Amino acid sequence: MPHSFKNSICEERLYELLFKRQAKALRNYLCAKFGDMQLAEDLLQEAFVKLWENCDNVSPDKAKSYVFAVATNLGINQKRHEQVKFKNQSLIARKYKSTTNESPEFLMLENEFLEKFTKAIAELPDRQREVFLLSRVEKKTYKEIAELSNVSVKAIEKLMHKALLKLKKSLDDIKL
Repeated sequence: MPHSFKNSICEERLYELLFKRQAKALRNYLCAKFGDMQLAEDLLQEAFVKLWENCDNVSPDKAKSYVFAVATNLGINQKRHEQVKFKNQSLIARKYKSTTNESPEFLMLENEFLEKFTKAIAELPDRQREVFLLSRVEKKTYKEIAELSNVSVKAIEKLMHKALLKLKKSLDDIKL
């Protein structure tokens, strides 16, 4: 049951006042933390949207810390996602650059498989892709991934299972 605060953030004038008072400080904080003004602006907007969506549950005296916490967590998740993508791309790039004594036909098939595999990973839903890459590329345990994602180990196991099923289905037609 949502709380009913005497002066609610759901009142537009109070919400706008909070935005006017905190937006610049929050933007500067996020820019300093993440080193990206465009990301800081996006996180600022998203945090205030979340505040508006949850205005019944946030008291006015907690609203500032709420938007700072939400924006910071969104930024951390965004950066973590970018790191996973970067590591996946560099892993695949290293694989392409490695030299082998394999036949040209094998190398062509291997490249074709890697392209399809990369595409299949990219087509996974965001959460499944993130769990798959954290597990298989970053070698994190399900427990570590669960802690990073603030969900149960069982939820991570389920996401990984779904990701593996989708990857298997995507790659089943490949004959090497």
